[in-house]
Amino acid sequence: MKKTISLLAVLLIGSAMAVAQPGAGARPQAPAQAPALVFPQPDVMFNLWPNGAPTDNGLTGEEKDYGNHVSNVTKPTLAVFLPEEPNGLAILVCPGGGYVDVWDKTEGYANSKWYTDQGIVYAVLKYRLPNGHPEVPLDDVHEAMRILKEHAGEYGFSKLGIAGCSAGGHLAAMTSTHFTKPEERPDFTILFYPVVTLDPAFTHAGSSFYLLGREPSQELLDLYSNEKQVTADTPLAFIMANSDDTVVPCENSIEYYKALRANKVPAALHIYPVGGHGWADHKDFVYREAWMADLRIWLFELAGQIAPEGE
Repeated sequence: MKKTISLLAVLLIGSAMAVAQPGAGARPQAPAQAPALVFPQPDVMFNLWPNGAPTDNGLTGEEKDYGNHVSNVTKPTLAVFLPEEPNGLAILVCPGGGYVDVWDKTEGYANSKWYTDQGIVYAVLKYRLPNGHPEVPLDDVHEAMRILKEHAGEYGFSKLGIAGCSAGGHLAAMTSTHFTKPEERPDFTILFYPVVTLDPAFTHAGSSFYLLGREPSQELLDLYSNEKQVTADTPLAFIMANSDDTVVPCENSIEYYKALRANKVPAALHIYPVGGHGWADHKDFVYREAWMADLRIWLFELAGQIAPEGE
């Protein structure tokens, strides 16, 4: 049985959280203690660049770990969760965070047991943030892929896919469309409510800003709009989004799907009517069972297996 670790929950600050103020004459209430967050513990942890990374994003200062996400990443890591009975697949996960944070616990660790229960080697990448240098997180992905492939025989897999949530979905799609060597190409792609395009009409403005800076050229915007970089060699994909997502419009997912179809790349697109954004780990997401069932069948097909009936 895998061990678990308890991490103290963080009190979110800024505009993301509305704080209720007591009315006139109201008796102030003592703040409730934040519940502890519990996440699975990885079986193996790799320091991505023990001898130093080949690229630099210019960020300085200490890395800040809030328990469920990290900012100012200075120590990229690869956390690996191993199944008891491998089915031949491995997935490298890029959590989201608008390219300013990495939500490695909620959009990474939290779902690890679901994947390992299917027999999948599940690895979570805590990547360095671009700060205007898009090659930096991509270098981390390529090094993580190299490490995983080095252990493929030991871990029991032959196909390695890339997955990502939100801005991590952009990184996953970038990995799937910007490879220059065969060893950099994932075997498949899984995207949760992804940022795909940098077209101002549909992109997530924050992700675009932190990836390329304040006034990138149109050439750079086109280069990192991943739907414009799809070719016949782009890996097959499973894509999920919600119609009511006001953070990253579902047009990102639709445009990527259309580009894959235009290049005759197999793709599955699931657009759910409600659920907003950031639901990968939400147990109360109304379509949680639906996306898990559909993705499970898709993954079993990739593994050359048949999903058991009634599960």
